[in-house]
Amino acid sequence: MSNSDKEHFREHSPFYFPLEVTPRKGRLPIPREDYENKPSGDIFGKIQDAGMKWNHEEVNQSEFLIMSTAGGLKDGDETLALGMHSGHFELGDAAKVAASAFKGHSTKPYYVSVSDPCDGRTQGTTGMMNSLAYRNHAATVLGDLRRSLPNRKGVMGIATCDKGLPAMMMALANESDLPTIIMPGGVTLIAKGIKDLGSVQSLPSLVSHEEISLEEAQSHGCAACGTPGGGCHFLGTAATSQVIAEALGMALPHSALAPSGGKIWYALAEDTAIALINLAKNNIKTNQIITQDAVYNAMVVHAAFGGSTNLVLHIPAITHAAGLPIPTRADWEKINRQTPRLVNVLPAGKYSTAHGYAAGGVPEVMMHLRRLGLLREDCLTVTGKTLGENLDCWEQGHKMYPHEAENKGNRRQQIRFNLQAFNPDAHPDQVILSPEEAKKANMKSTLTFPSGNLAPEGSVIKSGAIAPEMIDENGVYYKKGVAKVFVAEAMAIRAINQGEVAPGHIIILMGTGPGGTGMEETFQVTGALKQLSFGKEIALITDGRFSGVSTGACIGHVGPEALAGGPISKVQDEDIIEINIDCDNLSGSINLVASHTDPDVELSEADAAQLLANRSPHPQLRPHPELPDDIKIWAATQSGIWKGCVQDADRIEKLMKAGMEVLNREDRDKARMIVP
Repeated sequence: MSNSDKEHFREHSPFYFPLEVTPRKGRLPIPREDYENKPSGDIFGKIQDAGMKWNHEEVNQSEFLIMSTAGGLKDGDETLALGMHSGHFELGDAAKVAASAFKGHSTKPYYVSVSDPCDGRTQGTTGMMNSLAYRNHAATVLGDLRRSLPNRKGVMGIATCDKGLPAMMMALANESDLPTIIMPGGVTLIAKGIKDLGSVQSLPSLVSHEEISLEEAQSHGCAACGTPGGGCHFLGTAATSQVIAEALGMALPHSALAPSGGKIWYALAEDTAIALINLAKNNIKTNQIITQDAVYNAMVVHAAFGGSTNLVLHIPAITHAAGLPIPTRADWEKINRQTPRLVNVLPAGKYSTAHGYAAGGVPEVMMHLRRLGLLREDCLTVTGKTLGENLDCWEQGHKMYPHEAENKGNRRQQIRFNLQAFNPDAHPDQVILSPEEAKKANMKSTLTFPSGNLAPEGSVIKSGAIAPEMIDENGVYYKKGVAKVFVAEAMAIRAINQGEVAPGHIIILMGTGPGGTGMEETFQVTGALKQLSFGKEIALITDGRFSGVSTGACIGHVGPEALAGGPISKVQDEDIIEINIDCDNLSGSINLVASHTDPDVELSEADAAQLLANRSPHPQLRPHPELPDDIKIWAATQSGIWKGCVQDADRIEKLMKAGMEVLNREDRDKARMIVP
């Protein structure tokens, strides 16, 4: 073939491709002693770095890893491919800013991502069965990835939403001997006059009951996501997890709940990267930041914010990953009894999460808690300073981080001015209340943990989010009603939409714990009860869990779960159930008090126990037929609700040994039967 034919083929054929290239000029600055003494992987890694067009003369720079939960593809303002949700859609942009900051400080950044699902998108579908277990799976993969960069000096996590951010915190908490830091992914802005992202999830029920027109539903759906990035407008699991990351000291002060895609959000990406470099320079490790006192502070802040019940699962999981003692149910009860709820943000309050950020966010709430003596201020944080020192800076108007520009002093004053000047309907002190004003407003504390003959191992209710008009003058929510029993959420929501569940009923939803559906969220039901005009007259008891946006008389995490033999599995239609929640003293009970066969005769405690003991479980109770095998394995090996549903290696090893002993015994017994 002539040279002209070759050139023509090169220029015009769609099948031309080179098989070799001209060698890159230069030499990697790797000394002989490294070739002789270091693992081959160290050398090959730098060869790869040069291949990815890093300046070959700088391959010996300190290595920092950025991990995110980014999803979707965008080119500027153009959407190329959708993510699962807005919460992770802009995280790649934040990662670019962070990477530039690392590079600008003569370090070598690496970037990987493990994306996450959207619980809102999977409500009512089989995808919801993966949700809680996915947190564990993602934490494992993120841990694998960070260990795959053996010479890292520190790790920066960027995450936003319900499972990705708890997974990121678990992965970084386990990185005990190196510096780590989190940039919370922020929130989307609310659209004026449009329903928030919690309310729009109940549009099907509102349309079914003709409480909203089809045209209104379509308009609200189109505009509900005010901006393309960030977590939901309410203090659900995503926003609460961001708050907890900051309260633990893992994230910079006033970083949780920042509006995604705004200049203050991009500045946080840069500040977070620089803070991690400083942590590495000062040899401040994760195990110096995530301590028992830090976990205590996080639980106090959770109570003050009115946070999601899902953090009762996630905080123990983070604690376990850090190798610390797991907080008990008694710890949760004590902290919620002593901590006032101060934050007037959706779903239990009036304002959006962005308003909460503009009112001062986590530092403002912690400032009030400090005045009450509820915080342990000596905890070290990712600023390199203690919590007490950070709060001094916040209150006195000093720069929050040493590397900040001078015009970022008086952050508290400027943030609050921004809210008052541009959002005159929301005064900062109406969004985040002082303890005195919260008491005047009769804001109830966040969580209560009822027990009783239906929940001998306990349960949880966001008592601070029960409709105030349903609570009597003594602070008690009391309901005695007829049970409507369902073994699947789809059956329950169908009955609600078809008018088969009426005011006064108590829904018993069983089989939705870990062994039934992977402990799915039951937000289709709780959301409908919140949005329907008569929903506050109906209560829910379930062994499943809730979306963080759930409110009302909804009691979840009932233990033992139905498929583990819990008494909830024995409830029958038309049984009489009694719910008693003291929202002031944070005590409560859920009991079966009369049988459907004789509903007017109230049973003694002993007779009720005997009735439940004599009954068989619901005849249709069984694991969901589409429960994936990997979720079955997780459900069989997870540690239990009060220990975070984690897969503890020591516990699993004991389970395996005990199981093998039983199997070996059975094999020996069979052998004896065969051979006389």
